[in-house]
Amino acid sequence: MRAALYDRYGPPEVLYEGNVARPAAGPGQVLVRVRATSVNGGELYGRAGRVKAVTGLLVGRGFPKQLGLDLAGRIEALGSGVTGLSVGQPVWGVSRAMNAAAEYAAIAADRVAPIPDGLTFEQAAALAGVGTTAVTALVDKAGLRQGERLLVRGAAGGVGSIAVQLGRSLGAHVTALAGARTFDLVRDLGAHECIDYRAVTPGDLGRFDVVVDTVGTQLRAYRSRLTGGGRMVAISFDLDRVVASLGYVAASAVHGSRRVRFFSGNPRRADLDRLAALVARGAVRPVVDRVFPLADIAGAHQALEDGGVRGKIVVSI
Repeated sequence: MRAALYDRYGPPEVLYEGNVARPAAGPGQVLVRVRATSVNGGELYGRAGRVKAVTGLLVGRGFPKQLGLDLAGRIEALGSGVTGLSVGQPVWGVSRAMNAAAEYAAIAADRVAPIPDGLTFEQAAALAGVGTTAVTALVDKAGLRQGERLLVRGAAGGVGSIAVQLGRSLGAHVTALAGARTFDLVRDLGAHECIDYRAVTPGDLGRFDVVVDTVGTQLRAYRSRLTGGGRMVAISFDLDRVVASLGYVAASAVHGSRRVRFFSGNPRRADLDRLAALVARGAVRPVVDRVFPLADIAGAHQALEDGGVRGKIVVSI
């Protein structure tokens, strides 16, 4: 089968479309005929070799390596013990095995769910990972309430674009921190106020009950923008200061009332079903920047690396 591969760590140019053996659905797994996947920031770091220890744990030390987290497609086969799903059913999900950028992917059955009505495969692949992350961040970790003030840092990106929509639907006052060229998008998604991140420092900002940070730098400075009892959720870290960042998050749980929370997205079927319910009632919608063919997987990675992306970069298979 065709798959996105790389034989060494490096820039986007190391990626290519190659051939690997088609997997089979093991016990508790489904085999998905993948129709679309999307590109995530963590994959850029993995491909570049900046998180070799993590990459090695997920996909092994050897080359060639596959990649791809989010997937949308149809179930091709069911492994033993799988219930509640059927062959031919359109599903979306997130593969921890980093194997979604391929014609077929074997994935644990509890990590896929039926695609919401009305979404294309490309839209579903764009929403699965970032949507479940945004819901976990705002609902489970921050407990965002109606009438609170929410700051979304990186508001035009994958997670940020969904956090803006969800924050608005939950009744919060949403301030979007983003590039000025994306203000039209974030306003359309529901932001009450847009601030150009290039034109301000954290100290120039007001006070917020909840901060969702998709960038991961200057955690201390953005935490200082919280009200008493405010909550900050960081979904990314500055890779050049990982130890310091983790230490700061841990310390925030002990010192003072303004907590910094961090989590790594690991969605299961219940999380995807909860997101599907939000889609059904119009609370959130996918945001697709561009769609690349699998043969141009390098171009897809380069587009995200170049920045200025509105929502998600999707790869059609």
